[in-house]
Amino acid sequence: MNIEKITQGKNLTDTEQTVLEYILDHLDTVQTEGVRGVARANYTSTSTIMRLARKMDYSGFVDMCYKLRSFTETPHQTMKEEENFLNSFGVDSLLNYNTYTQLKACAEKILEQKDKIVFVYGTGFSGTVCTYLTQKLVNMGILCVSATGGDSVGIFENTLERMGMFFCISKSGETAMVRDKIKTAQENGVCTVAITGEQKNSIGQFADLWFRIENPWKLDDQNTMPNTFFPQTMMLIELIAYEYRRLCLGKDMK
Repeated sequence: MNIEKITQGKNLTDTEQTVLEYILDHLDTVQTEGVRGVARANYTSTSTIMRLARKMDYSGFVDMCYKLRSFTETPHQTMKEEENFLNSFGVDSLLNYNTYTQLKACAEKILEQKDKIVFVYGTGFSGTVCTYLTQKLVNMGILCVSATGGDSVGIFENTLERMGMFFCISKSGETAMVRDKIKTAQENGVCTVAITGEQKNSIGQFADLWFRIENPWKLDDQNTMPNTFFPQTMMLIELIAYEYRRLCLGKDMK
């Protein structure tokens, strides 16, 4: 199992990494083993286990085991879960983690750009949605540039001085190339907008406006499972476009 996404930026020691892998491999039994049992099985101390939990932003050993289980277990295909999956395509699910005030604030920031460049960045599947966002903004009359992980870093650096707004999309919220760019943009006084999964992550901390969208498959790096993250991201884009249009119409009427 690839656990890089949930350990990125946590600065785990080799021993802590080994303990985490052990817990993930024995989720059915670790709570019965307890902290002492896990420490004994890994030839380490109980303080190492508790330090690992703190580094992973969990309140303790039991909380860590419970939350890690939600990352790894496969949902049973029950009628209720299928219903929840279908319902997650609605606007209501977007507002579970975001407020309409955020949407309006984002539209207002876009309207303020005028001759400034809006830069859009993402990699992989997120890059595909970034292309949609870029085309949407261009069709709305906004000066927009986009790049993906395969493009030269010079595209970003050469645009920085004229950049008024930076958008990025990252399902995990831990993509290093995305994190580096949003951090640089914020340090240079650019308004930053991040769209990520709902969990606490390192990209969200650099966003002036952070939109969170539920990502039920946090360790599915290959995006092989049915997931509403990207469709919901596109729905969010349309809501921002809707608010932007309302602002433009209001401006024209004055």
